[in-house]
Amino acid sequence: MVKFPSDDWAKAYMKALNENKAYEDAALDWEGDFLFVLDPDDKLKQRTAIYLDLHHGKCREAYVLKPGEEKKTSFVIEAPYSVWVRVIKKELDAIRGLMTGKLKLKGDMAKVMRYTKAAQEMVNTTTAIQSEFL
Repeated sequence: MVKFPSDDWAKAYMKALNENKAYEDAALDWEGDFLFVLDPDDKLKQRTAIYLDLHHGKCREAYVLKPGEEKKTSFVIEAPYSVWVRVIKKELDAIRGLMTGKLKLKGDMAKVMRYTKAAQEMVNTTTAIQSEFL
């Protein structure tokens, strides 16, 4: 089991993405890095951000930012910790979460919508990680 969120979880996610052929195919011409921001709630006590460098169907780098560290990225998806857990457990579809405002996207929404299959594969890949939640 890998604790979510943690640097170990980010590394496990990077490995799982890089082993997912369906993700690679769907994101073959994608270029853009992401920041997944987990806002505090009743479980998570401080804001946490996971950085992903995604390039042509591969994840080149993934890690948790240090507390207070900022990083400018092409895309930011932000939600409370409990919403992220629901996405990882496949209790909430990420695209539906974006459309209903449970997840908030900063960046080029049109570009993201052109890559919905890649986005879905990113979510599917989270379930490959034996995650331990707070």
